[in-house]
Amino acid sequence: QLQLVESGGGLVQPGGSLRLSCVASGGTWDYLAVGWFRQAPGKEREEVSCVSYSTTRTNYADSVKGRFTISRDNAKNTVELQMNSLKPEDTGVYYCAAGYVAGTPGVYCPHQPENWGQGTQVTVSS
Repeated sequence: QLQLVESGGGLVQPGGSLRLSCVASGGTWDYLAVGWFRQAPGKEREEVSCVSYSTTRTNYADSVKGRFTISRDNAKNTVELQMNSLKPEDTGVYYCAAGYVAGTPGVYCPHQPENWGQGTQVTVSS
């Protein structure tokens, strides 16, 4: 079964940067889209950014456009999320997930993904 492990979280001041990594093992993620999701205390989990298996198609939440960049290396089974200009509202647990897309044009996030990592905490605070 596919296993996903996130790393790279931590405490950073507003305006700072972090780079999250999601490494897959134990199974194949061929043809699977991968997404980063986050959940803040008391809030529902939300999509942050996703990338297609081809690595060329991406989605970003409006709140992170221009600040976050997702990248994917299938040879290394890795998806990374470069987060710049971090804000306190970016605080939360960040999860990566892999799954098939629903087929909606322009949507590259996995639909009801079955494979999830354990999460990594990101805290943006002065």
